[in-house]
Amino acid sequence: MGELIVIRHGQTEWSLSGRHAGRTDVPLTDAGEAAARALAPRLACRRLVAVFSSPLSRAIRTAELAGLTGAEPDPDLLEWDYGGYEGLTAEQIRESRPGWNLWRDGVIPGDADHPGEQLAQVAARTDAVLDRIRPLLHDGDVAVVAHGHLARVLTVRWLGLDASASRLLGHPHPGTLSCLAAEDGQPFISAWNVP
Repeated sequence: MGELIVIRHGQTEWSLSGRHAGRTDVPLTDAGEAAARALAPRLACRRLVAVFSSPLSRAIRTAELAGLTGAEPDPDLLEWDYGGYEGLTAEQIRESRPGWNLWRDGVIPGDADHPGEQLAQVAARTDAVLDRIRPLLHDGDVAVVAHGHLARVLTVRWLGLDASASRLLGHPHPGTLSCLAAEDGQPFISAWNVP
């Protein structure tokens, strides 16, 4: 059985400054492009049977630079819709909502382009992705290029845990990969946050 390779897109100006970039299409920085290119040798030795990507340009560009040609855009791989917190840092959010924690408190509604999403909705999207990917893993590895918070939710759902357990994983750095596998029917994390 193959592994599910979860890649976080390369650095953007917003990831560098800690701003929540859910649905805003922020381009990669030069450093983000370099990190994506650096993933190519690690991925070249894999027997990939499918590649999926968030439809946002930062993920699609990361896939291209990492040598993952033909990545299929999948809207279920979009980052969490942060609603009214789109573009804000955690520190800015805590100025108006002391003690705020994304995993516990969620987001507030935003405008028409950023209505916001609850954790259960993000988990439902990642479950749909996993349902489509699991059968493909019988033939080899599958890569997905997505986003930090979504990658954490996808991982805990792979492990069969409640989405709230995502808080227990460190945030993957931009331009890194993680690997999810199974042995004797038991899912596990075989690598996390590898540059």
